[in-house]
Amino acid sequence: MEEPKTGGQTYTCNEYREEMILLGLQRQLAATDLSLERKIGLLKEIARIEIQMGLD
Repeated sequence: MEEPKTGGQTYTCNEYREEMILLGLQRQLAATDLSLERKIGLLKEIARIEIQMGLD
């Protein structure tokens, strides 16, 4: 199966997966009952994924 192209580049399954992981982390961060430690952990993981994706 050929993948759709956007802007001359192929959008891969790995890129989609990274976006979904990032979205899930951002949703977890939006929860109001998180401990400070959990918030810091989520922020670090979000930053790591954004760097990996080139969104920093």
